[in-house]
Amino acid sequence: MRLLVIGAGDVGSSIAASLSDSHDVVVVDIDRERVDSLTYEYDVLPIHGDGTSLEVLDEAEAREAEVVIASTDSDETNLAISGTIKTISDAFTIAHLEKPTYYRTWQRSKGAFGTDFMVCSDLLTAQAIGRLIGLPTARDVDLFAGGTVQMAEFEVPPTSALTDWSIQEADRFDGLTFAAIVRDGEVILPSGEDVFEPADRVVVIGPTDSVRKFGSAVTDGKTIEGSENVVIVGGSSIGEQVAKLLEERDITPRLFEADSDRARSLAEELPSTTVMEHDATDLNFLEREHVAEADLLVATLDSDEKTLLTALVARRVGVERTVAVVEESQYVELFEAVGVDVAVNPRQVTGEEIIRFTRDRRAENVAIIESGAAEVIELEIDTESILIDRPIKEGISDLPDGVIIGAITRGGEFVVPRGDTVIEEGDHVVVFAREAVVDDVLHAM
Repeated sequence: MRLLVIGAGDVGSSIAASLSDSHDVVVVDIDRERVDSLTYEYDVLPIHGDGTSLEVLDEAEAREAEVVIASTDSDETNLAISGTIKTISDAFTIAHLEKPTYYRTWQRSKGAFGTDFMVCSDLLTAQAIGRLIGLPTARDVDLFAGGTVQMAEFEVPPTSALTDWSIQEADRFDGLTFAAIVRDGEVILPSGEDVFEPADRVVVIGPTDSVRKFGSAVTDGKTIEGSENVVIVGGSSIGEQVAKLLEERDITPRLFEADSDRARSLAEELPSTTVMEHDATDLNFLEREHVAEADLLVATLDSDEKTLLTALVARRVGVERTVAVVEESQYVELFEAVGVDVAVNPRQVTGEEIIRFTRDRRAENVAIIESGAAEVIELEIDTESILIDRPIKEGISDLPDGVIIGAITRGGEFVVPRGDTVIEEGDHVVVFAREAVVDDVLHAM
């Protein structure tokens, strides 16, 4: 597949890096250093120029591209690129937007702006944060098969009852598959004898109820589902979207915003959210508002430095769990190393959503594990699949090492994946695969 990526920022670079091994990727950017830097590590064709220019698009052979991804730093530019592409090509166009305004217009009229698919960073980030709420110690959560299947990555605390359990001992949750253990940066595909250790990250796939019960076991029964004690610091677009998602779940969050005009606007937009105008780095204010009793604090301010300071102050006063929105992707590991429980980068979340459409058009959904070390992929089984009409224990032998079948749904119903389970045409199969074998898995299934 020939892909044209216009915009070599964090999102565009991430997409180019993920897909350059298996596709012909052309990257266009107005910043020569940005686009040239990609060629040092990845097999991409760099084009320096303005992606809205027909002359530049001709140089990039845009008419030959099957998919065009507009991922510059400007929403308006990305919409202009999508519209321009549609005048010269039948390529599938994907536009990356940060703010929800244009996205809502596109939702009401698919194909508006000349865009076939649109991803909104702010909404995707809010949804990613929303999925973490109610699952203490979860570091990543994704839904598959229309929400029937959930993938979650949990960190095992030193005090957890799971410490020193084997996988076999933990196999007491209906339909749950233990897909991987991440230990000291290494992804391990576990056997029944493998034992959980403190600080392990455990990737599980299964029915949402079973994933939730496992998450509760990890934290010795602790859950904040249904709690109203969630604090959002920062009335950014992402903060607003998180509050709206919580309101839809009948959770009543508190939102702190220092700017008086923005706080007033948010109070009008969020009827079930308690909006307070104040600086959340003020220790006296946090103590007076009993923020220490919060189960979760989401920090999403206008700079990474402020966000980090707020999250660390919250931990100092006793907040049990913090989630920080980090704009610079290189800071994610730093935030988590110094005490933030989960750092969410909007550009990484957006790149993952776009890769779902470009990795393989058959993939219904894709989740990226441990910065690309592995992927969880949902595929619909067709007549060409090597798994069709075969028991899993037989079909899996024809797949490369490093693959685990985590879940199956059939007609919207969950099917427990066991060795003698026969996979049928139309089944939706959720698989865990190491990055090195993802392309082979996609071709085989």
